[in-house]
Amino acid sequence: MPKLKEQKFEESLKRLELIVDQLENKEAPLEQSLALFEEGIGLARACQQKLEQAKKKVEILIKETGELKPL
Repeated sequence: MPKLKEQKFEESLKRLELIVDQLENKEAPLEQSLALFEEGIGLARACQQKLEQAKKKVEILIKETGELKPL
């Protein structure tokens, strides 16, 4: 699996979408499919972490204004 460099969320998401398309196409050999799947799992985890960080930042900012409301 290629090392995941620090990518922007949008770049990671676009790459993840391409991987899903390739895997759904079912034309890649087994080894390539496994490598794509592994890369996709890493990207999905990285995106999830970035979303969690953004959520925490938003919660902190809302708390500072005293207007925290549950989603």
